Amino acid sequence: MCPESPKTTFKRFMIMVVFAAAFAYIESAVVVYLRVIFYPDGFAFPLPNLIDFENAEKYLLLTEIGREAATLVLILTACILFGRNRRQRFAYFLAIFAVWDIFYYLWLKVILDWPVSIMDWDILFLIPTIWASAVLYPVIISVIMLAFAGLILHRDAIGKPINVTPLDWLIFLVASVVIVVSFCTPGRHIADADYKAYFYWPIFAFGAATAVATFTKCLLKANCCPD
Repeated sequence: MCPESPKTTFKRFMIMVVFAAAFAYIESAVVVYLRVIFYPDGFAFPLPNLIDFENAEKYLLLTEIGREAATLVLILTACILFGRNRRQRFAYFLAIFAVWDIFYYLWLKVILDWPVSIMDWDILFLIPTIWASAVLYPVIISVIMLAFAGLILHRDAIGKPINVTPLDWLIFLVASVVIVVSFCTPGRHIADADYKAYFYWPIFAFGAATAVATFTKCLLKANCCPD
């Protein structure tokens, strides 16, 4: 398959940004409604334990988990449509997820003037369990993902793709699991007064730094060994 021109790649990328930003507005609008339903007295940590919800609220909680699953399916579908090969599809998955996440918080700031601070805490995800942290940390991951995606797509557009070995993929997987664990650990303690103590930022930093270092190695290897 012939590589598309950098100009075409840029146009496709910008269309993706519009798609992800619009989808992020839908997500933020849903969260506005959910906060009215679940937190009528205000959304602030520590939060009520989700397992203590009444039956009607548990039904809505299950609906929200289903919506999150549908969100992942939508992102996967979009990256298949945007990408022309496996590398590009992976890059577009990273990019769509990143832009969606960043704009999600931007839209909430516009609608609710929240978060007040980048260190405000949020429930990030509910699959397979509750993820929670200060807003700063998922935004950091989104910026990293967006940088990875841009570099992958750029290299594909100029005909010098980044090649990743099975060992590199394994390291990326381990780094991703470490990051997810760093989010899920405090998620189990959102009702505790000392909820912040359960986010172990060195574990998060280790996962993020490992992913960045491995990607940098792959990028430098591609630069040293052009096709």
